[in-house]
Amino acid sequence: MNEIAIRIGSVEFANPIMVASGTFGYAEEFDGLVDFREIGAVVTKTVTLEPRPGNAPPRIYETAAGMLNSIGLPNVGVKDFIDQKMPFLRTLQSRIVVNVAGVTAKDYVAVVACLDSVPGIDAFELNYSCPNVKQGGMSFSSNAQIAEAVTASVRKETKKPLIAKLTPNVTSISDIGRAVEQGGADALSAINTLVGMAVDVRTRKPRLSTITGGLSGPAIKPIALAKVYELCKSVSIPVVAIGGIMNLHDALEFFMVGAIAVQVGTANFMNPGCAAEITRDLRCYCQQQDLNLSDLIGSLEVDG
Repeated sequence: MNEIAIRIGSVEFANPIMVASGTFGYAEEFDGLVDFREIGAVVTKTVTLEPRPGNAPPRIYETAAGMLNSIGLPNVGVKDFIDQKMPFLRTLQSRIVVNVAGVTAKDYVAVVACLDSVPGIDAFELNYSCPNVKQGGMSFSSNAQIAEAVTASVRKETKKPLIAKLTPNVTSISDIGRAVEQGGADALSAINTLVGMAVDVRTRKPRLSTITGGLSGPAIKPIALAKVYELCKSVSIPVVAIGGIMNLHDALEFFMVGAIAVQVGTANFMNPGCAAEITRDLRCYCQQQDLNLSDLIGSLEVDG
């Protein structure tokens, strides 16, 4: 067998293909459409301490080769997540990574503390990087000292793997990556969306109620690839790549620059089975080439 399993912290994942937070709901929405056994990890919709309604519509707009969103992290809150969403999630054979966000550092700590003993949760992704909320969001990943301190505080609440999700909307993503590594993160995920905007020329109004939002999809892949490459050279913990991954070719590019895993995001809106298809394609590719995933990770050849 050609090995495609990976490990983050103490947890082994059967394969390196995950679905990105906010693009796959709480997984139950995809029941019957997707073979969950082919997904290495379901990264849940963001969970906050209290329920959130999100931003007012319009909050999604399709762009050339991408999508702008200003959803604003609507979610049921940690209590209802445990009571209403975890019963289904814990039945899946995929690993479950819960994406956590908050307005203050104490919010992150409180959510993880509530979830740490809940059966079925394998890891946490700390969402430091959402550009479409008015409070919290990017402030936690645009300041290295704050990012390190929040990570260190959360680290005290759990022994499960912590994955810090970083934004590209900073001067130096490497500085933030090194800071959260120092704070105790087991891995990084990057990149979250880029700040973007669209205008309706007929009405002369923004396409989104919040004026700007987060740009995702194939349009951002070259930027994501460069940022992941930079992070992989700057930190010693694993990097999970996000940004415009639509097929096996895209995933292979990220593996070759050093990513240990990838998350499929915007593609889920077009093809709910995309992640599972990439897993099957990766398995076939490794068999045909007689490779293990480890042979691909960081295999980029750079002259000079």
